[in-house]
Amino acid sequence: MIVEMQGICKSFGSNNVLKDVNFSLKGGEICALLGENGAGKSTLMNILGGVLPADSGEVFLDGAPVIFETPAESLGAGIAFIHQELNLINDLAVYENMFIGREVKKKNGLLDADYMIRQTQAVFERMGIVMDPKTMVRDLDASYKQIVEISRALMMNASIIIMDEPTSSLVGPEIERVFEMMRNLKVEGVGLVFISHKLKEVMQICDRYTILRDGNMVAEGDISSEVTTDELARYMVGHNVRTTSLQRPSRSTHEVLRVENMSDEKNYREISFSVRAGEILGITGLLGDGRSELFQSIFGAGLDYTGQMYLEGTPIKLHSPTQALDYSIGYLPRNRKENGIIKDMNILENGSIVTWPQYSKFGFINFNYQNQQFDTQVKKLQIKMGRKYDRITSLSGGNQQKVILAKWLSIQPKLLILDNPTQGVDVGAKEEIYDIILNLADEGVAVVVLFSEAQEIIRICDRALVMYHGVIQGEVAGTEMNEHEIMRLATGAQLNY
Repeated sequence: MIVEMQGICKSFGSNNVLKDVNFSLKGGEICALLGENGAGKSTLMNILGGVLPADSGEVFLDGAPVIFETPAESLGAGIAFIHQELNLINDLAVYENMFIGREVKKKNGLLDADYMIRQTQAVFERMGIVMDPKTMVRDLDASYKQIVEISRALMMNASIIIMDEPTSSLVGPEIERVFEMMRNLKVEGVGLVFISHKLKEVMQICDRYTILRDGNMVAEGDISSEVTTDELARYMVGHNVRTTSLQRPSRSTHEVLRVENMSDEKNYREISFSVRAGEILGITGLLGDGRSELFQSIFGAGLDYTGQMYLEGTPIKLHSPTQALDYSIGYLPRNRKENGIIKDMNILENGSIVTWPQYSKFGFINFNYQNQQFDTQVKKLQIKMGRKYDRITSLSGGNQQKVILAKWLSIQPKLLILDNPTQGVDVGAKEEIYDIILNLADEGVAVVVLFSEAQEIIRICDRALVMYHGVIQGEVAGTEMNEHEIMRLATGAQLNY
């Protein structure tokens, strides 16, 4: 199948989101669709997927003009859209998710589970996937959930699959698992649109690229040895993007947090470390390393633990996030959409909710003070938005992340824990978040950053702890803080227990 989109225009009120954009894809190739948040990528694909109508322009399938008025029409033509927020139901089995909305029934009206299991297994065998169709989706890791979505698209005879940020929440082995399936699809003649901010992955898996900026198509071409990630980033943001290390010397000796022999007996064990004021401490590893669970416990939101925690030399034991706030500890969670933002609240409410008790009296919020404090953070973090009373979901991913940061910065934290703070944001917003982290450290905040990518650790952290299966495998700093050494430790080399 060959898809061509010609002269596509789309506006929302006075906002021109797409301006005469052309895009094409043929079966058997993987094309990266790149651009900053708000560049128009999702809008363009929503038009192809039948979610939105174009204001003008045409879509062609194998040379014939088509108009998709619903997602079902697009899917019926062989185009499947796998959104960043996976549409799976955790409390159903894999095979039930594969057939959801089009369940197969027996003559007596009961579901034909055996038939659906066989068909699901046939798709898995076709793609070389080892998975029990009866497995509950809640028991799958993120990469296998992606694979179920892809398999469901194949079962519906999709010839074109749009993948929106499919690796944003995955780590090394999980990403390679999805890439292997993408390669298999390519061999079978399926065309893939790969929407991503991870330019290194684009170079690894894609054949071509198309780049949007401010609603315009600004560049396209083949992925080859002549194209670099720096050039792709420059096309995306319109100027050169820093690639140098952002590390700077940390001279403070004032210890903010010290952890001794901390264990929860399930996710991590015998953890000991410390972090000083003005220091940026990185924590990294691979899937199952336990780092997120460790810092959830430190923030009072995880499982109960043994061991001791000290804040500025005083022993503390936190049982709830409310207690953490009382000690001026902030925590930005890993999954922004599920655990960071409150979708039904506006921007102002999301950016100030943790400090409501500070400026309320008898249960009534002092709105003047609330607005004043939030406006200060908007200016400090350079949050780009319309009205502060708009829904938080009206913002790009990078600006949503800044609003969540504003929420925690408003408590003037002594310790700030950031779990994958650049997940799902574009290269420009990523650099802005780096600057925010550096400025916080310069102000004396102890910053702990959990990153999945070694490159981010190397660029911004003063030193890093590498975890493996719930233990700290080693510490890297200086010349030892390189991708090779981090991966060696993350894969369990030279265990000492």
